Amino acid sequence: MTDRNRLTNAAGAPVADNQNSKTAGPRGPVLMEDYHLLERMAHFNRERIPERVVHAKGAGAYGTFRVTADITDYSRASVFSTVGKETPVFVRFSTVAGEKGSADSVRDPRGFAVKFYTDEGNWDLVGNNTPVFFIRDPLKFQDFIHSQKRHPRTGMRDNTMQWDFWSLSPESLHQVVWLLGDRGLPASFRNMNGYGSHTFSFWNERGERFWVKFHIKTRQGIRCLTEAQGATIAGETPDYHTQDLFAAIEDGDYPKWTVYVQIMPEADAESYHVNPFDLTKVWPHADYPLIEVGELELNRNPDNYFAEVEQAAFEPSNLVPGIGASPDRMLQARLMSYADAHRYRLGVNYAHIPVNRPRVEAHTYHRDGYMRTDGNYGAAPNYEPNSFGGPQEDPSVAEPPLRISGDAGRYDHREGNDDYTQAGELYRLMSADEKDRLVSNIVGHIGVVPVEIQRRQLPHFHRADPELARRIAEGLGLDVDAVVA
Repeated sequence: MTDRNRLTNAAGAPVADNQNSKTAGPRGPVLMEDYHLLERMAHFNRERIPERVVHAKGAGAYGTFRVTADITDYSRASVFSTVGKETPVFVRFSTVAGEKGSADSVRDPRGFAVKFYTDEGNWDLVGNNTPVFFIRDPLKFQDFIHSQKRHPRTGMRDNTMQWDFWSLSPESLHQVVWLLGDRGLPASFRNMNGYGSHTFSFWNERGERFWVKFHIKTRQGIRCLTEAQGATIAGETPDYHTQDLFAAIEDGDYPKWTVYVQIMPEADAESYHVNPFDLTKVWPHADYPLIEVGELELNRNPDNYFAEVEQAAFEPSNLVPGIGASPDRMLQARLMSYADAHRYRLGVNYAHIPVNRPRVEAHTYHRDGYMRTDGNYGAAPNYEPNSFGGPQEDPSVAEPPLRISGDAGRYDHREGNDDYTQAGELYRLMSADEKDRLVSNIVGHIGVVPVEIQRRQLPHFHRADPELARRIAEGLGLDVDAVVA
């Protein structure tokens, strides 16, 4: 390998593995010593000024979460403590790849972020309208997003970049089928589901841990746009989804969602047939059925878009006692990356912005920094421990220990992983009309890329479902048997 082709870090040192984060064992959490990962995340968060790198275009509203079922056997979180309890929320919807001025009605995953202003601090559930994602290792996130953004030479979105990355990253296939299917283009924010996507953890008063996935199901019904409808709306009303949400709430037609969880006992993770911490996988409902938790309603529009929607800062690291993280590699990286992005974009004191401020008083030792507009804790001590009545830790809210094992190393996240079965199952769940639209969308999207990339991608579709591959090949004018062989 020549020096010109050798990947290095910013200091010029060669990189041995750019595919896998360093973890404690094959399923263990990401290690902070993985400086290559931290460098990539920190640099990526600073690539755009001043809009968000991803999820730049969005709309938001205030509302209420109300508990409708008792799940205290699983979580001690105060937000779930009593049936009927209400917690104020702020929700932001967004597109992922588009810039701030882009059209709403384009094919793209949608962000679905909920900030719960609980009586034990803010809890942020930062998800999407799909239960899975394109990648499972955070080291590839920057590369993935770059492939979905704009070509460095032309400044335009480029299908070849997208399919080149997807065809070289088979773990993306499950999400690709979601994206190119009907739900990749929702009719409105009100007519789509939300998902926490990651695996999180619950623990109860007895210190028992459970793994959990969140599902937020629309009560307005799932409605989607066709490719042609989306293109027409983009030309006529670029802010269509933003306008729809605002108008509905102004008219008193408050959108609602039912919140569910899937619960997995901690011990099940050791033997379950898929890695329960893999963001490219779902847990079949037959194994872990949906359990109703509560109702989410949006009923008040912001008074100022910039102050409340643009400056809203969501972060998966905003967790409260009874709700925790998991060894999900992508989630582990997001715990650091989102807060880091906010400090860069909004300043180190972004949590003092009203939309981000908890409804309970915060007691920290954070001091100074740009835009410190409160009393900066006055003469109170700025160190801990101290002898002057400063805030102290509360051991009663400690999370139970997480059992992990394994040697630190960069483990190949693709080795022994089935990236095709669930994508094929998703296709086979679709109606005949949905399958037709999926095939048409895929053929139209991949049809403009070089044939060698089409031929590289086709076997991935074939491994998921031979019929899907055959229909795509026919649309592209390729011989599926020759390609697969």
